Amino acid sequence: MQVSIFFWIGFHVLVFLILALDLGVFNRKEHEVPVKEALTWTVVWISVALLFNLFVFFEFGKTRALEFLTGYVIEYSLSVDNIFVFILIFTYFAVPAIYQHKVLFWGILGALILRGIFIFAGVALITRFIWIVIIFGGFLVFTGIKMLFQAEIQLEPEKNPVVRFFKKFLPVTGELHGNRLFVRKNKLLYATPLFMVLIIIDVSDLIFAVDSIPAVLAISHNSFIVYTSNIFAILGLRSLYFAINGIIGYFRYLKTGVAFVLTFVGIKMLTSFFHIEIPILLSLGIIIFILLVSILASIYIKKK
Repeated sequence: MQVSIFFWIGFHVLVFLILALDLGVFNRKEHEVPVKEALTWTVVWISVALLFNLFVFFEFGKTRALEFLTGYVIEYSLSVDNIFVFILIFTYFAVPAIYQHKVLFWGILGALILRGIFIFAGVALITRFIWIVIIFGGFLVFTGIKMLFQAEIQLEPEKNPVVRFFKKFLPVTGELHGNRLFVRKNKLLYATPLFMVLIIIDVSDLIFAVDSIPAVLAISHNSFIVYTSNIFAILGLRSLYFAINGIIGYFRYLKTGVAFVLTFVGIKMLTSFFHIEIPILLSLGIIIFILLVSILASIYIKKK
């Protein structure tokens, strides 16, 4: 599928227009995002993604539209793991809830660039070296099984090599300075802990992209479909973060569901190498079924 450069330009214009409205109009005043508002925005972002999916359907056909929808559902479900880490990061650095929206906004802009590079590299590798799907598929199966038995994530930002690198060249203040990322002291530029949080969030997102992007590549090898479904999922990540952060105790089996999704997608990628294709519609149904079961289990199975 050849995609015109105008579609790429139009997509990015749409994304930056939405982000500008989000930060400049709807969230101009910093505030703590309540669960109800977060859930409303989650519905808004999902609706925008579904409208774009309609555009894909009419412009590129049913198959590409199903690929977009499946990729979007996979990426959005895998974002749950990002959210658990974001909660740990904000808690560790004691970032007030009023500043978290701004940090996630700038973190998403960084993720757009980093994930774009990752996606185009992944598509190029699969197109040129078809055997690499075995590596990607095997990695996803391994990650999914590991996630099932993995203990709680331990956060050690002081050992993060990126953070240590930045601290070598840029001094960091010991306390927050409102919502500022940088401050000047005695004519010297200092980074605030909020900037360190932003760096750690972007690095964490890139690490999670190692899992999620190959998972979407198992559904489609088209750069435009993979990139747009990925970006729409990332755009809705902030509202999903505030929603899940408020009701996290109710969905304790969701991470187990995500682990099964990763394992299934890895198996799909491995079977595709041997020309055993699992239909897109069936894949989408299986993924949604796994997520629904994990959510229902979280609600109805009593905690001991």
